[in-house]
Amino acid sequence: QVQLVESGGGLVQAGGSLRLSCAASGRTFSGYAMGWFRQAPGKEREFVAAISRSGTTTHYADSVKGRFTISRDNAKNTVYLQMNSLKPEDTAIYYCAAGASVYYREYGRYDYWGQGSQVTVSS
Repeated sequence: QVQLVESGGGLVQAGGSLRLSCAASGRTFSGYAMGWFRQAPGKEREFVAAISRSGTTTHYADSVKGRFTISRDNAKNTVYLQMNSLKPEDTAIYYCAAGASVYYREYGRYDYWGQGSQVTVSS
């Protein structure tokens, strides 16, 4: 009932910034907590950040805390991930997801997923 489309990925040098966007359609966007996950080649998909339905509560993985910011604009049905001070280890496919709780950090707990967007950070 929710379709998610990501954009904003690409190639950036270490220390640079990117902003990912995830546009939602279908059921009311504001009814879902939103999360970002990433998966590097040969590695397990890992939690990056999550935001509550209202946008007032956020959670971040320790590896990105202080560098990444998740936000949402419910009027635009869009969630964002601002990524600053990017490091080569941030290289991964980034996925947005919709779920029932901002407290979920396991990808299996999320109900809907975007197609993924490649982020590559070069040295």
